[in-house]
Amino acid sequence: MGGGLPAAERTLTNRYNRHVAFAGRRALTDRLLLEEILSSRGRGVVRSGRVERVVGIGGYFLRAADPAALGAWYRDCLGLDADEHGLWNPEPGPTVFATFESGTGYFGPNEQQTMLNFRVRDLDAMLAQLRSQGADVADETQEMEGVGRFGWVVDPEGNRIELLQPG
Repeated sequence: MGGGLPAAERTLTNRYNRHVAFAGRRALTDRLLLEEILSSRGRGVVRSGRVERVVGIGGYFLRAADPAALGAWYRDCLGLDADEHGLWNPEPGPTVFATFESGTGYFGPNEQQTMLNFRVRDLDAMLAQLRSQGADVADETQEMEGVGRFGWVVDPEGNRIELLQPG
């Protein structure tokens, strides 16, 4: 791997290497998997014949009129302690991937195609913290038996965010 790769694949490889370096997890198996994936591009399957599966969420990216201000809001209001490269190491826990009908109002405005859900330790304390900082916090909370309590806030760019205190 290296100089002989097309520019797009070099970029992907460089981004991957920077990501694992920042995360401090340069695993040989991950590197070998990346090489296998790059060598099979355009063929639809990895050479081993097995179907590859995603293994986690590698990032969540938001468009913003003022990216620095939005990043500061997530840091100051939600305590999201990402570094200068955006790397954040959340506490371990389950992640839900679910699809909704296109007309759902659950996410807020119809223009919002996705909704981010953050786990919190104490929903009431987080909502009070957000309110004290002038955030647009929904008045109601909901409880789902066996899952936990939910609350919602809208970030400065108008994105509705769900907060979950696991039950």
